Amino acid sequence: MSDLAAALDIVGARWALLIVERLLDGPQRYGDLQRDLGMGTNMLATRLRELEAAGVLHRLPLRHNTRAYALTDRGLALREAIVALGHWGAEHA
Repeated sequence: MSDLAAALDIVGARWALLIVERLLDGPQRYGDLQRDLGMGTNMLATRLRELEAAGVLHRLPLRHNTRAYALTDRGLALREAIVALGHWGAEHA
């Protein structure tokens, strides 16, 4: 498996990089992610579980059974790649 294929196994699923992009600004609550991204709750829950299992993000317990999500160092390391993809999209979309 190539290095790119290995990376895409972790963050290549639909919505995964958009979730990571949102979390680059700091922890976000589940409901805020769902509202800001406009994605279905089932898909969001699935992607968050996958990214957590991959060590890209972790859950932060809050009051009243709510949760926030924050990037780990592994997730923060994606910043440069996400910024580069954003520049590419701006130039070629």
